[in-house]
Amino acid sequence: MYKNRSADGKCNLCGQRIAHLRARLDPPSSQRGLADRMQLAGIDLDKNAIQRIECGKRFVTDIELRAFAEIFGITADELLRGEEPNIG
Repeated sequence: MYKNRSADGKCNLCGQRIAHLRARLDPPSSQRGLADRMQLAGIDLDKNAIQRIECGKRFVTDIELRAFAEIFGITADELLRGEEPNIG
């Protein structure tokens, strides 16, 4: 059965950027802290889901993508681009 994956075998395009941006938050956030912020935004994710997203083992829904972008203060398109987003 065919699975949608990127060329490097990961299930998402934005996981590494999410990990990078999480570490650059002021103050830096743990995976649990980011999960808490997502829950405050109405998205039901736990620390394990964040870990699986960051390492590319979990797909990211469009609703989750929009919430991540809002938390990081960038656009969803910036999360999907190949280059690092230009933030603060």
